[in-house]
Amino acid sequence: MDTSQAIRDTENALRDFISAVLSRSLGSDWVVRCGVSPERLDRWAERRTAELSRQAGGAVEERLIYFADFYDLKTILKKHWAGEFSDVLGDWKTMDVYLSQLEYFRDPSAHGRDLLPHQRDLICGITGEIRGRIVRYRSKRETAQDCFPRFESVRDSLGNVWTAGQSSRIALNTEMVLRPGDTVDFMAAARDPEDGPLEYSVRVMPGPSHEEVWQVEPEFRVTMTDEQIGDAVFVYLQVRSSREYHARGRLDDEVTFIYTVLPRRSV
Repeated sequence: MDTSQAIRDTENALRDFISAVLSRSLGSDWVVRCGVSPERLDRWAERRTAELSRQAGGAVEERLIYFADFYDLKTILKKHWAGEFSDVLGDWKTMDVYLSQLEYFRDPSAHGRDLLPHQRDLICGITGEIRGRIVRYRSKRETAQDCFPRFESVRDSLGNVWTAGQSSRIALNTEMVLRPGDTVDFMAAARDPEDGPLEYSVRVMPGPSHEEVWQVEPEFRVTMTDEQIGDAVFVYLQVRSSREYHARGRLDDEVTFIYTVLPRRSV
């Protein structure tokens, strides 16, 4: 188990969940009303500016909450705990301990040694519990079911990001123009409420008809071809469990990214 990735995925799931809940309750300016100090907000903005300068021309998450520390997430959750956060995540004292443990283990170099087996198991248990609660909540809200995997987030290498907290929509129109030969990488995070293994697949429409290929890695690379030239090209990211039943026929969840592909430029 990649414990560092498990902690990062959980941290991002909490960020997305916080964004979704507070944007509904506080409005579009929820970040400045979330309960952290102006000094902390300034610190987040400084980190974002530094990351944008380091990754000039690359895909960078620009939402300010993504530059918050675990400490900041705890501050926000505690201040707004009554209501939706407590309904989903349970008892605050327990969650406070969980988050403190993840904050401690987030940087193994901080305690100067490799993680022991029981520490890795602890991380697996805590991250699984937190992400599982969030996914079960989303599943119940959307389908009244408690057993189907869901995407938590999908992002491409061009800076477009879909998260479960945005809304119930599963399609993201990027409004971006590509050309044949352009390559786009996709990175996904998903969670199974029953904590089982997941498989991922990608398909492009229009595109060649072929049998879907499923894999355990949640990363894909798509290269546009002449066949995709048109004003609406659909890239479907799919996830499913290894169980025999699924939410949508052969799969459990799907997120769509939409692009425009224009003809090659004439020399």
